[in-house]
Amino acid sequence: MDLKHSLTTRIVIVFALMSAFVAGVFALGIVATVHVVERKLTTTTLSGGLHRLLAMEDISHWSHKPEKSELFFAEGAKPPLTLTTQLAALPLGFQEIKFHGEDFYAMVESVAGRKYVLLRDQGSLEQREHLLFIVVIVGFILSILLAIVLGRLLARRVMAPVIRLARQVRHRDQLIELAPPLHPDYAADEVGELALSFDQTLGRLQATLSREKLFTSDVSHELRTPLMVLGSSCELLLANPSLDARSTAQVNRIARASSEMRQLVETFLMLARKPDEVSVQSAVTLKEVADAQVEVWGRLIREKGLEFIYVEQLACTTRYNLTFLQSVLGNLLRNAWHYTDHGFVRLTLRDDSFVVEDSGIGIPEEQHHAMFQPFVRGDEQRGEGLGLGLSLVQRICNQQQWRVQLTTREPNGCIFTVTLAQEEGGQVRGLPAA
Repeated sequence: MDLKHSLTTRIVIVFALMSAFVAGVFALGIVATVHVVERKLTTTTLSGGLHRLLAMEDISHWSHKPEKSELFFAEGAKPPLTLTTQLAALPLGFQEIKFHGEDFYAMVESVAGRKYVLLRDQGSLEQREHLLFIVVIVGFILSILLAIVLGRLLARRVMAPVIRLARQVRHRDQLIELAPPLHPDYAADEVGELALSFDQTLGRLQATLSREKLFTSDVSHELRTPLMVLGSSCELLLANPSLDARSTAQVNRIARASSEMRQLVETFLMLARKPDEVSVQSAVTLKEVADAQVEVWGRLIREKGLEFIYVEQLACTTRYNLTFLQSVLGNLLRNAWHYTDHGFVRLTLRDDSFVVEDSGIGIPEEQHHAMFQPFVRGDEQRGEGLGLGLSLVQRICNQQQWRVQLTTREPNGCIFTVTLAQEEGGQVRGLPAA
């Protein structure tokens, strides 16, 4: 049985198969019983009829005739009762024969050395058996159809609590904190046990979500303050004119790392929220984010001895979430800077997308899909990264209904294309209206 069928369909199929088996056995039993009974009854009646004819009068003055559907023959009798060669060769007892091209039942007996044969035409019996066979077949088909109808009705009654429970569980996430338990609405049976299991599982899920919300709140409170202190301290140090070049570079590195960490914390906190909980006040255009990222990463890319190319093919006024767009673009630029030693890095802005292209070590085509999985890094693993950058990009794109595509650049390098969601009815997709 195909396990992809619904449970209701499987119940109906099992019910129909069981009914077909029972009805089939019953029909075969009827046919076999009727056949055996009629054979025994025919044997008895033929034997009785033959003895009755023999008891009527002497064979030399024979004048009696058998029943209408019967033929009587006797050894030494005058025509038309003369025993033919075919009939004379028959053994004693009951049997079925063909006589003149037709089917007959035959009863053969011998009295005082003479053989007597009484034949009965099988036509009427075959008609009755044919009629019985039709009745049995019709009854078999009707029993299956009735089983299917009753099976569907019973399956609906049986599955009604399960379907109701499935609908309640499906919509429970809308009021997960306020919804009452499910199991009190059901009897203490298998469905009730299933409802109790759902209650327990959803309760544990609710507790887990509550702990996660508390954790994200704690992260927001505990990490933002020290990161802000780090940023302000770096600004004060950089404002000190007595700071030498080496110390200035180290302070800039600390400031950049704290800024990236603050951006990462904001990104993860926003990913933990639902799309309708994301603030619309942080919406910006693609060019605004690109200009800010170019100022940071363009300088770092050039300091590495690479050529940085910034192309604006078409100005776009659509607004997107600042944190998410900044994180996606920043991670892709960081990835290009990290894995490119010679050549260039190019950022191209389009109407509803942007492209980050580099001439770095590249990624084999068979690894394209795996590179967006967490903790996966390129073949030439550099630095102390954990391989979360592209995974974070993929998560953000999925959350915002954007699309990121990786293609190989010939002869070497990567091309990342991010297609952004368009405005719908004056609202930014993934952000609520102000």
